[in-house]
Amino acid sequence: MTAPIKLLSARSAWHPTALLVVLTVWLGTVGNFPFWMAIWKLPETEGFRALTTMASLWLILLGLVGWFLCLWVWPRWLKPAAVAMLLTVTSSSYFMLTYGVVIDPSMLANVVQTDVREVRDLLSWPMLMALVVGVILPGIWLWRQPVRAVNAKPLILRQLGVSLLALLVALGLFWMSFQDIASLTRNHKHLRYMINPFNSVYAVTRLFVGQAAQAAQPLQAIGDDAKVVAPVSTADQAPLVVFVLGETARAANFGLSGYARDTTPQLRKLQTQGDLTYFSDVKSCGTSTQASVPCMFSHLGKAAHEGNQQRFESLLDVLQRAGLAVLWLDNQSGCKGVCDRVPNVSTTALNVPEFCKDGECLDEVMLHELPKQLAALDPAKRAKGTVVVMHQMGSHGPAYYKRSPDAIKQFLPECSSHALQNCPPEQIVNAYDNSILYADHFIAKTVHWLQAQSRPTALMYMSDHGESLGEKGLYLHGMPYSMAPKEQTHVPMVVWLSKPMQRQRGWSMSCLQAQSGKALSHDNLFHSVLGLAQVQTRLAKPELDIFSACSAAR
Repeated sequence: MTAPIKLLSARSAWHPTALLVVLTVWLGTVGNFPFWMAIWKLPETEGFRALTTMASLWLILLGLVGWFLCLWVWPRWLKPAAVAMLLTVTSSSYFMLTYGVVIDPSMLANVVQTDVREVRDLLSWPMLMALVVGVILPGIWLWRQPVRAVNAKPLILRQLGVSLLALLVALGLFWMSFQDIASLTRNHKHLRYMINPFNSVYAVTRLFVGQAAQAAQPLQAIGDDAKVVAPVSTADQAPLVVFVLGETARAANFGLSGYARDTTPQLRKLQTQGDLTYFSDVKSCGTSTQASVPCMFSHLGKAAHEGNQQRFESLLDVLQRAGLAVLWLDNQSGCKGVCDRVPNVSTTALNVPEFCKDGECLDEVMLHELPKQLAALDPAKRAKGTVVVMHQMGSHGPAYYKRSPDAIKQFLPECSSHALQNCPPEQIVNAYDNSILYADHFIAKTVHWLQAQSRPTALMYMSDHGESLGEKGLYLHGMPYSMAPKEQTHVPMVVWLSKPMQRQRGWSMSCLQAQSGKALSHDNLFHSVLGLAQVQTRLAKPELDIFSACSAAR
């Protein structure tokens, strides 16, 4: 009786390649649900020809997935690899469906750089349900399936044969449908980054190969000739420059930008007093913190910075080399390597009850910490001048409602869910606008603190990137720059100069105001901060320094 039972068991077990075919069909259909939904909504996908194009795309995708799985997934690690694949495609599908994002190297870099606070903001019941449906249930079924033991040589030949056949079928169908498919992907580039699991494989490969290549490069010093061109004779004349690095603030919702709501009342008051200028046409270097921040503080500029494999020091190194005191205060997920060689402090280690709750701090905690950290800097360097960077939590989503205290909130009701798609659009905008109101409060409060100092002071504010609030079905940020909407790339920028600073530099605010409508970008930051701090180096480009015109007009 034993032998027949064993025979029945062997016959009922899955052949490894057959189980891969089942996984292929799942990944090509359910695992690519956002991709198929995006195609279905396109105007081109109507009529008989559109149906044939979609059918060809489906078969091509099945062929490519089958080729990939049969080439790389073998019985020894079939089940763990399958579960990992389910987790990958379900996670990426959830974020693509929920926030309208795509999966590319910059988006993956955001994931890698995300801290515990940001992960907590992204967790939600809809995400849990997606993991149950897309990972846990099919994963349990797959894990419980018996897999037939097959001799190695026949298995290798069969699986490689199936892989080759799948690839040939995919290539043949692609050749037959090339005109329609090429037109579709050329007109809708975002589709290229929505194909699971290849979007994730490409992003991982591109990101980590690029990072490894760059990490292997020696760090190159820059600005070895940097020096302060207008040294001060007394400590009271040593300037203090504060750069507020905004987070996720888009110009479209900035009151000074002409937004219907007055989300910047305190900055508008400072502007009316004549000491503050708002720059209305500023473009970001990237659509994420990971992309923008290193680019902002680089001497290379956006065009040269993208794709650069060498490692260079940042603006902060140049300022420090010139003899100035430099400080980075961070209320975000780090400085992305920019501040590694200068004094830096993260608010994650602080516990100030007035500003901190549940492991997160409001941005005002940095201003609370600033005097103590300034006092700890080298007195000899402070006597020449000080540059401080305060990196905001700003309007970081999706939990916009957490970014402003109750006393600030004016636009109600707010979306208080992390799953933005579950909130009415007006409530999402309310929560976001309240975060801009708080940024206005924080910047103005910093200006008031600077006004109380006896030495010349200045403040610059610039956001790292913008944000999508549901326009065209997009939420958050991180779209590839070439296809990113204006909401993610048009950012606010503000400059405030104290009266002593204006007198010391010989600059007039009317000179800055005359440039407020010029087309600027993150490329201007490096050179403008050098000009504001009066640091001379051959790296400086006067044409990118917004203060150089005012210096020339003296």
